[in-house]
Amino acid sequence: MAESLVIDDFIDDDIEPVVALWTRCGLIRAWNDPSADIAFVRRQSNAAILVAHLKGRVIGSVMVGHDGHRGWLYYLAVDPAVRGQGYGRSLTQAAEQWLVARGIVKVMLMVREDNHAVHDFYRALGYFDQPRTVFAKWLDDREPTP
Repeated sequence: MAESLVIDDFIDDDIEPVVALWTRCGLIRAWNDPSADIAFVRRQSNAAILVAHLKGRVIGSVMVGHDGHRGWLYYLAVDPAVRGQGYGRSLTQAAEQWLVARGIVKVMLMVREDNHAVHDFYRALGYFDQPRTVFAKWLDDREPTP
């Protein structure tokens, strides 16, 4: 059960195990360099990466941040070998608490449309669908990505 879980702030020693976790969980996309994403977040005052440890081993993570108005969650991951034990819920709650401590009252996240299992996970945590069209633009002249 989640009681033995320890959720800490990201440290240097977490880089390789977190990138490996994100890879195992299928969160890495060709256009996103996970090490660059980690380095970028660690330089910000309005964002953090929280890491879940179980018996000294990285088994989960979540990237959390805010734009001064709304909070956002990214890269929520739990090792497939230990899913279904409440660790994802614990990480989500820790990220929500991080936001509340900074005065943020609404959290947002994006889930790929075909990722139905994750839709169900978030609905079970009280999240609701907000139909929106998401527009994107690469500012470094890359071609559009899915």
